[in-house]
Amino acid sequence: MEIDDLPQDNRDAASKLSSEDLAPYSQDELEERILLLKAEILRVESHYENAARQRNAADALFRKPER
Repeated sequence: MEIDDLPQDNRDAASKLSSEDLAPYSQDELEERILLLKAEILRVESHYENAARQRNAADALFRKPER
């Protein structure tokens, strides 16, 4: 059996994280997890802002001239 033949989990990483049981984690592990998630939020926000700037530039370039 090929790896490609196995069923795929279609949920994204955020969905998987939000459904994970946190009970086994210690306070230190939870604190580390919080720091990692905050860093990931900053990374995603930065990517979002860059995408918005690129979209705005493309919209400005291809906008029909007003009459």
